[in-house]
Amino acid sequence: MQDRLEAIQRDGESKIAAAATIAQLQDVKATLLGKQGSVTGMLKEIPGLEPSTRAQMGRSVNTLKDHFTSLIEARREEISIKAAEVQKDFDLTVPGVMPRSGALHPITQMCYDLDDTFRSLGFEIFRESDITSELYAFDNLNFPPDHPARESMDTYWLEKHEAGRGGDRLCLRPHLTGASVRYIQTHEPPYRFVYPGRAYRNESTDARHERAFFQYEALIVDKEIAFSAGKVMIKSILSKVFGRDVPVRMRVGFFPFVEPGFEIDMGCLVCGGAGCSVCKQVGWIEIMPGGTPHPNVLSAAGLDPDVFTGFYVNIGLDRLVMMRYGVDDIRLFRGADLRFLNQFR
Repeated sequence: MQDRLEAIQRDGESKIAAAATIAQLQDVKATLLGKQGSVTGMLKEIPGLEPSTRAQMGRSVNTLKDHFTSLIEARREEISIKAAEVQKDFDLTVPGVMPRSGALHPITQMCYDLDDTFRSLGFEIFRESDITSELYAFDNLNFPPDHPARESMDTYWLEKHEAGRGGDRLCLRPHLTGASVRYIQTHEPPYRFVYPGRAYRNESTDARHERAFFQYEALIVDKEIAFSAGKVMIKSILSKVFGRDVPVRMRVGFFPFVEPGFEIDMGCLVCGGAGCSVCKQVGWIEIMPGGTPHPNVLSAAGLDPDVFTGFYVNIGLDRLVMMRYGVDDIRLFRGADLRFLNQFR
């Protein structure tokens, strides 16, 4: 056994000295001192030796173990020092190469900016799964089963879940509003929360429309909410996002889940109100629906509509980013073109 110990020592010293990198040195250490290492194997054999030689051999193996540990640490230090040395032919006058760094996508950055804004106003941030059901996407939001408004929010139904009705019919969420009902059902009033996320529509794409896009919903529900507070909230949000006052107008619009309902527009910042392809030459661009939650929606959420009221907006996050940076085609955000995305680093 002593001969084997000496052979292990010679072999181990040679391998430690030959290790040129930290990774190689780690492999050598595992070979010698790891759970399946040669020195560890010798230690496991000691209990089976004759009592007269057991103690002496145990000391010898432990001495070798300490010897290898010292050699490995010394070699590790040598490798580290050598790696930090500057080569003699290294030219310090040659310009360095800047490492490439990533950045937040402009839509993500806008979402974070809005999160900060709403937190400062005392809102909670709420998030949920991209998969919902007909019950929350339409039924609870006052969409009758055969109402034509469902066609404007045609979404993608999950395979094997497209049949049936209500909670058994699963789909990708066509908007975020259904989750507001779910939030109200699981929390106590009053409510003051925002809900950012991606929505999906089965529609044709153009400069202003995508099949997958981001929305940012805000909802206040309490016993007494002045309708004018909603418009003040909208103007405060836009002023925070763009760093200046932004023209806002509210037009009467139909949405099954609010009553009264409004189309909320902002002055087009791409053309400065002069008219362009983004705003369809009218100088205004629709960025969100809004209004007071419909009594049927409050009832579906378990609230008494004679007691509670509120104000709701659903911000088209992609369009807001288009206004911030003057982007004239929404499809650029998901084109993965680095020439476009690098502008926002």
